[in-house]
Amino acid sequence: MKIAVITNLYPPISRGGAEKVAQRIVGELVRRGHKVMVISTMPLCGSGTMTPEVRETLGETVYRFYPLNLYYVLKDYKFPYLMRALWHLIDLFSASSAKRIENILREEKPDMVLTHNLKGIGLRVPQAIKNLNLPWIHTLHDVQLSVPSGLLIYGKNLNLVENVLRRPYEVSVRSVFGRPDLVISPSKFLADFYLERGFFKGLEIRVISNPAPEHDFCARSVRMPGPLRLLVASQLERHKGILELLEAVNLLEIPFELHIAGDGTLATTVQEFSKKDSRIIYHGFVSSTSLGQLFEIVDAVVVPSKCYENSPTIIYETLQAGLPVIASDIGGVGELVKDGEHGFLVEPGRAAALAEAIRKFAAEKEVFRARCEEIRAASFRYSLKTYVDNLERIMLEVKEKKKSR
Repeated sequence: MKIAVITNLYPPISRGGAEKVAQRIVGELVRRGHKVMVISTMPLCGSGTMTPEVRETLGETVYRFYPLNLYYVLKDYKFPYLMRALWHLIDLFSASSAKRIENILREEKPDMVLTHNLKGIGLRVPQAIKNLNLPWIHTLHDVQLSVPSGLLIYGKNLNLVENVLRRPYEVSVRSVFGRPDLVISPSKFLADFYLERGFFKGLEIRVISNPAPEHDFCARSVRMPGPLRLLVASQLERHKGILELLEAVNLLEIPFELHIAGDGTLATTVQEFSKKDSRIIYHGFVSSTSLGQLFEIVDAVVVPSKCYENSPTIIYETLQAGLPVIASDIGGVGELVKDGEHGFLVEPGRAAALAEAIRKFAAEKEVFRARCEEIRAASFRYSLKTYVDNLERIMLEVKEKKKSR
């Protein structure tokens, strides 16, 4: 089958998990003999980057171009609120990217179109797919069709301007986004969120967990003696609950080590904490190999997010390593982590509750270590093979239904 994949970012240009999920799926489709072309973006680097061209040809062919807007999607943090708001309006209403992508699709004539995050490449892209009457499956990754920033914070209301603008923004998005032939959501939480907001009415939505990264983590060795060892591997941002975690460990009276891996706007803050407290070890950004080495030495991974997570990659990786998780019970996290079996779930944003969960885990760490293989087995259902087996069946269903209409 000839498949077009459209996504705002595609590795090596990347910000989070969504684009890496798309890359894993593309890689497996190529391995199975499908002809895959990816349409994505790139930063502005001369006028030539405004024209969609084949920039990479590995297993898949990758078209990239700079979408006409005030700035590139990865630079949003540099700009004030009003400029970001104008950027979102241009992304929503400009037909520039849609026209470019329609030309590519018209020339390539794919049998199927798979879309992932479209904010940053243009929310009118679905119009191009509709104009050509191509079979179309859309995969959800976050709440950005409702909340432009993609972030909903636990216990925190949107500001007045965001609340006033949210409803007309949603109405506009629903209007231009159209009706995919089928929607895939990695979590029931995200599917329900959109249905409650009036999106995708009357459409089929299937909940299929994201495919886990294909890491081959070593079997865990005998635990080294010493203090409780915890790891957080995350973007170092406020919405990830980093400050609450630092507050929580400061409440502990038990010996511990907290290993922190990642980068972000709070990196300097974390570095300062690590200089003052030898129990906190900051590793900076780490590769998957280094992450595996950290998994070897720690007792559990902490995911203290305050934002409504969909399906965090770090949880898949942690389960693959046979490690328990201490995580905020928010968004789709509870669909991946069974409280008391794979670790513990806690109320988001409360340092005291997080500290209590860590104490509880410390008392049972040997019990969880004995469950290593059981925890690892929980990750098998999220294999890339299983995901793409399902996707191939769904693509055939969608294609046949489209043909019969």
